[in-house]
Amino acid sequence: VLGREFIDLSGEDFSLPLLDPFLADIRNEVVDGRGFVLLRGLPVEEWPLALTARVYWAIGSRVGVPISQNRVGNLLGHVTDVGGEADHPNQRGHQSSDALAFHTDIGAEIVSLLCLHGARSGGESTLASAVSVWNNMVVERPDLAKALTDTFGFDRRNEVVDGQDPWYEMPVFFPMEKHIMVSFVPEFIRSAQRFEAAPRLSAHHNEAFDRVKELANDPRFKLEMDFRPGDIQFVNNLIVLHSRTEYEDWPEAERRRHLLRLWLAVPDGWPMPDPILARHGTDPITGRPCGVSLEPDATLNTPLTPPVLRT
Repeated sequence: VLGREFIDLSGEDFSLPLLDPFLADIRNEVVDGRGFVLLRGLPVEEWPLALTARVYWAIGSRVGVPISQNRVGNLLGHVTDVGGEADHPNQRGHQSSDALAFHTDIGAEIVSLLCLHGARSGGESTLASAVSVWNNMVVERPDLAKALTDTFGFDRRNEVVDGQDPWYEMPVFFPMEKHIMVSFVPEFIRSAQRFEAAPRLSAHHNEAFDRVKELANDPRFKLEMDFRPGDIQFVNNLIVLHSRTEYEDWPEAERRRHLLRLWLAVPDGWPMPDPILARHGTDPITGRPCGVSLEPDATLNTPLTPPVLRT
C-alpha cells in the first residue's frame, strides 16, 4: 500500500482491523442516523501533506467510494481561496473566501472535509437538517413545499463536457417512499436563468428558497461546528444542508485556510431518484452517481495542491 499511488487504492486495500468497526459505525451514522459525524485529532500539523492525504483517503474510502469533483477528474478536492467568486457564473464557492449560504454539493451522497489550516477569522461551518426544514414547510406552508418539487434548471458552472447542456434539471426536494432528499443550490438555480431554455423561476419559487434559508437558520434545526485543524467532517449530502461564513485569510501562504474534500458515493446506499442519477451519470459497476463528468482527455487524479482557477 505504501508503495502505490493512493488513487489506485480502494477501501479494501487498507488493512484497518482496529478501526473498521468504528468506521462502519461512522458510515451508518451518516447514512442512516443523524446524518453527520465529526472526527477530531488527526495530527495534520505534524505530518507532511502527502501522509495526511493518504490517511484521509484511507478513512474516507472505508466510508464510501471517492468520486470526481470536477471535469478534470479531481477525486481529492481543495477548499481554499484561489481568487474565485461565489457568484461568478463559471466558478464555484469553494474557490473563494465568500460566505456560502445553506446549500448541498452538486454530486455527492456524502461530503467529507479535513481541516488542514483555519482562517485568520471567519469561515465558521454550520449544518442544518433539510428533513426538519421540509417537515416544517409541509405543515406551515404546503404551497411552498410543493413549489420546491417543481423541476428547476441548475447551472453546471463551467463543469460541462461534450454532449451536455450547461445546466441540468431536477427538483429541490424529492419525496421518496422512505426518505426525503434534497438538492438545494439556489445560487446555481438563479444563475441558470442566463440560459434561455432553462426552466423559468417564479416569485413563488424565490419565496420558497428564502423560506428554506430562514428555516435552516432556525436554532431548532441548525448546528454550528467548531472546525479545527485535524478535524474530519462527514455529512449526508442528501438530507443535510451546510453553510460557511465569509473569512479573512492569513497573509502567509502556508497558513491560509485550506481544507481537503472528498465526495463519496455509497454503493449500498438509499434508492436514488432518476434526476440525481442522470445529473452526471452513474458508475457502471455500482449504479451510483459517479461525480462530475470528465473531459475527453482527463483522467481521475488526486492533486496535493489546489488546482489553478479555471475560467
